[in-house]
This record gives sequence, structure tokens and C-alpha cells, in this order.
Amino acid sequence: MADTFQSSQPIYLQLADRLNRQIVSGELKPGDKLPSVREMAVSSKVNPNTVQRTYRELEASGIVESRRGQGTFVTDNEDILFSTREKLKKDQIENFIQVMHDMGYENEEIQAGLRLYLEGGRSDD
Repeated sequence: MADTFQSSQPIYLQLADRLNRQIVSGELKPGDKLPSVREMAVSSKVNPNTVQRTYRELEASGIVESRRGQGTFVTDNEDILFSTREKLKKDQIENFIQVMHDMGYENEEIQAGLRLYLEGGRSDD
């Protein structure tokens, strides 16, 4: 896990986002054990309290489960995993569209550019 963080967002939320992405991408699978708070703190070069807050945030969203004496695990709940995946997709699309609109592109231009890109073409031809 990379240890560079942006100052625009709290570190615990950035760690939570990274873990969510690893879960959604399948890098972390349902039932997988997350590193201990201490291990994650060392590998991410952050304070253990930050990791603890990250894990609490993920547990509150249901994406991970804390098992007393065993650690923190990725949920096996397919509904939660699906809704997390859909939320991340929606967030990325919203961010992309907002940036494109900020640059002055209209929806039709965005759609045409995406269509061309997804079909393997280049949008600058």
C-alpha cells in the first residue's frame, strides 16, 4: 500500500478508500483478514490511532467485521460488497463528469469521447 496521502482529505478516510478499492477489485476477498492495526500503521507510516479510526469507519459501513480476539475481516455479505462496488462506481463517474463539466465539456461531447475511448479509438484524432 502506498504511503503518500493528500492533504485535502483526512488520512483515515484515504486509508478507508484504499481498502474499499482493494476489496471491490478483489485484491482483498470476502473473509480475508486485514493486517493488524499495528502492521497497517507501520506499512502505511501512520499513527495506529489513524488505522483504528479507519477500521472503525469501515466497520460502520459494514464492509469489514471485527471479531473479538481474532482481528478484522472483509465481510462475506454479498449485498454490502455489491452496494459498495456500486457506490464507488457512482462516485468515480460523478467526479469525472464534474471535472469534464468544469473544463467546459457538454454531456454529448463527454458521451462521444467515452464511446470512442471504449471502442479503442483515440479522442484526439
